[in-house]
Amino acid sequence: MEIIVFLSVVIAIGAVLTSIVLVQRVKKQIAEMTNVLVDVKNGNGNRRILSATNELTAPLAYEINEIVVAYESRLSIVRQTEETNRQLMTSLSHDVRTPLTTLIGYLDAAHKGLVTGKDRDDYIETARRKAHDLKEYIDVLFDWFKLNSNEFALEIQSLEAAELTRNILIDWIPIFEDKQVDYDIDIPEQPVRVRLDMDSYMRIINNLIQNVIAHSHADKIKIALSKQGNHMELLLADNGVGIEKDDLKHIFERLYKCDKGRSEKGSGLGLSIVHQLVEKMGGSITVESFPGEGTEFMLLFPLEI
Repeated sequence: MEIIVFLSVVIAIGAVLTSIVLVQRVKKQIAEMTNVLVDVKNGNGNRRILSATNELTAPLAYEINEIVVAYESRLSIVRQTEETNRQLMTSLSHDVRTPLTTLIGYLDAAHKGLVTGKDRDDYIETARRKAHDLKEYIDVLFDWFKLNSNEFALEIQSLEAAELTRNILIDWIPIFEDKQVDYDIDIPEQPVRVRLDMDSYMRIINNLIQNVIAHSHADKIKIALSKQGNHMELLLADNGVGIEKDDLKHIFERLYKCDKGRSEKGSGLGLSIVHQLVEKMGGSITVESFPGEGTEFMLLFPLEI
């Protein structure tokens, strides 16, 4: 009997000591977690809580690590957006204020009679072109801010893409002819049904074509729509100056402008907007280009089942 009592006491003491050790271990781990969280709160998003899988606090540590990773990822996106917006605001001085000042100067000269006859007509025509350039730039800025706002939402619906694409391209034909750009448009007579946002699809095509007109120096453009398996394929190719390999991998980045093949105009947002809209509608876009030979954009959208 005495042996049983002795063993019970020993077991009890062992259990108490074990509990004390475990409590101390857990307190130490909680203190470490607190230090990590304080460090993360102060801006060090690279901190992680280390814990063995057999420790009591392991599930909590792993969950906190996942939360920190997700938080840092969202914070990185916010920082990138803020930096982009800051760069946009900086570029407004050059891209809007400077041409606007020039525009006002031309109009004032014509209005005050400082130029007459053909010179006056030339001033007014120059002012008109600069006004259109400013409108295009402001439209792109508006699209960018709308696309990256919390209020942006797509209105996805079933569309007949072949007829819609034809209607979009009709408005570009006079521009192709005015710019002396040969065009090859290949769109099937059969309906091609896809679930898309109409305005976004129009913006995608218009941005891609505008990019060709403004920057490629091409005199030929090919636009082809077809069914490929379970997808609608839209090809847009030109024979322009092409894009250097180092530039090509950045082509869809915000505010990125190629050093070659670009004029002074351009916000650096058009292709980024295209890329975002394509992805938001469940599609994909790729680009191939060779300097001196041209550029080819390939878009894929799932066909409506």
